[in-house]
Amino acid sequence: MSEMEHDLALDATGLMCPEPVMLLHNRINEVPVGGTLLVIATDPSTTRDIPRFCHFLGHELLAQAEDEKTFRYYIRRAT
Repeated sequence: MSEMEHDLALDATGLMCPEPVMLLHNRINEVPVGGTLLVIATDPSTTRDIPRFCHFLGHELLAQAEDEKTFRYYIRRAT
């Protein structure tokens, strides 16, 4: 997947559950409504936790990709 445009990024590489989602919860508030946050993580549990975070809080998971070392998520902030 090629890089998408985003307003802010969160580098959660090296962090394990629940830290990536805790940081995401704080960082999403810095993104303007309708803006996009890129999250980069190495913890495989984010493949479950970040989509659930988006679903429960109403944010839109625009794209999700992984390579051999990292997971990337593009999230559009809801209201």
